[in-house]
Amino acid sequence: MTDVKQLITEHLDIWLTAETEKKFGRGRSSGSSNTIYGVQKLRELILELAVIGRLTTQDYRYSANDEFQDLSSEAKKLQVAEKFKTLESRPHNISLGFNVPDNWKICLFDEIAAIARGGSPRPIKNFITNEDDKDGVNWIKIGDSERGSIYINSTSEKIKSSGVSSSRMVYPDDLILSNSMSFGYPYIMGIEGCIHDGWLVIRTPKQINKLFLYYLLRSPYARKQFTKSAAGAVVQNLNADKVKELILPLPPLEEQQRIVEKVDELMQLCDQLEQQQSLSSDAHVTLVDTLLKALTESSDADEFQDNWQRIVANFDVLFSTDYSIEQLKQTVLQLAVMGKLVKQDPSDEPASELLKKIADEKAKLIKEGKIKKSKPLPEITEDEKPFELPSGWAWVRLENISELITKGSSPKWQGVNYVEEGLLFITSENVGSYSLILENMKYVEEKFNEIEPRSILEENDFLMNIVGGSIGRTAIYDLEKVANINQAVCLIRLFLEYLDKLFLLHFFNSEICKNYMFDKQVDNARPNLSMGNISKFLIPIPPIKEQKLIIEKVNEIFSMIEQIQVLQSKLQKTKLHLADALVANAVEGV
Repeated sequence: MTDVKQLITEHLDIWLTAETEKKFGRGRSSGSSNTIYGVQKLRELILELAVIGRLTTQDYRYSANDEFQDLSSEAKKLQVAEKFKTLESRPHNISLGFNVPDNWKICLFDEIAAIARGGSPRPIKNFITNEDDKDGVNWIKIGDSERGSIYINSTSEKIKSSGVSSSRMVYPDDLILSNSMSFGYPYIMGIEGCIHDGWLVIRTPKQINKLFLYYLLRSPYARKQFTKSAAGAVVQNLNADKVKELILPLPPLEEQQRIVEKVDELMQLCDQLEQQQSLSSDAHVTLVDTLLKALTESSDADEFQDNWQRIVANFDVLFSTDYSIEQLKQTVLQLAVMGKLVKQDPSDEPASELLKKIADEKAKLIKEGKIKKSKPLPEITEDEKPFELPSGWAWVRLENISELITKGSSPKWQGVNYVEEGLLFITSENVGSYSLILENMKYVEEKFNEIEPRSILEENDFLMNIVGGSIGRTAIYDLEKVANINQAVCLIRLFLEYLDKLFLLHFFNSEICKNYMFDKQVDNARPNLSMGNISKFLIPIPPIKEQKLIIEKVNEIFSMIEQIQVLQSKLQKTKLHLADALVANAVEGV
């Protein structure tokens, strides 16, 4: 017998810190059970040991071989009484592929249970009735089950009694097994009702412990067999005969009960581990948010450096999740665009002089007829400013530092077709945060540029998503191809001779800017930003020298974060391998 409690307590650090590689939780281990890989592996280990006879000690006074004849006889009676089909042929030699105790029995599922598929009256919509229908029968759907729960105790719908004959009745203590789409998940019925053909009913004699059978069907062993049986089909599902052919390790009834008790005890311990980790995660979130708030409230670059050193000293403890890393990056960007990341140099030419040069350049282009004169914009009021700027910085509306702000159009509106090869056509799907997403590129007929010349892209144009859930994502167009955009993308062409494009790219992708955008979005069924609102956006402009210093500092910090993330990723993979190895050794008895 494997002492699982000892295995858990001796390796707590591995179970609690081995996390799935893809996660975006708020706590140190995300505070979610499905991201704690170690605890997930523990649960699998408990069930694996249960079904191979390594979780409990054997009492050889009891033998499943002695009990099997009565059990099998009762199962046949159920099959006949319910008119459930049985296997037409049975393999002569059956093997599990692993050893079980001598007093266990190896058998086919069909030998100990009546198994049949559900059914549906057609069309089902004609048979659905309301909850108040006293003659209505519970209609059990996949949606009525909850992954990880044992029982189904309620349904969201009922069917008319006239539809029962075309379905399959199930009763309390019956097991049902999902057999399509998300297949192979068992549940014990706490109510009676009807099942459709996405379920199998498994009805067993009293000589089988229902909870033991439930845990057996939830075990990695059963899962592997179900996956193998369902493989190869376009839509994977479990044929009833394949389930009937499942080879089962069957302990004596007395041991089934002890296995259930032991599994329940150990699963509760896993629950406690997850709860403990969840509480730890909440505390971790509070700590991270508090320290990052201290960073953003730094009065100047010197105070920032002091607060930053405190964070660096505890980096591995604080920033161990995707959530905390992303929060740190956003904090750095917030500090950058607020002027708190680097020291100001009084000798730098102030931003106000930059804005004068841009205004002169813009007036020149308007006079030459190269760009259109826009309507006068309202003066910036004190109430509009989201935060106070350092000396030498200036607020400006986006329109005043842009040659062009426009959006594209729909090819459909212009009578233009999508084609396999033609004019590159950028949509909101292609605009990521910071960079273009080059998968699933689209092309339209070349005549689109003749119809919509204003939105033809040039190198270093800023592209911003202005519709839907991706509002605010901003990238720079850096391809050499001629291209155009659709109506969900805004083109912003800035006077980059006087501005650092990377500083502005960081600003547009910062939470400060995104929050500002969401405040300014048009209030209708689908979020969107109008060209008028975009033109009025407030942009904080530092002196040009400081813009470049800010970029250097952001790159330095981001590079350090990425290096630490790589090291953490390697450590996390090692912990995942350790968790796997501990489980494998426990199963093999090493």
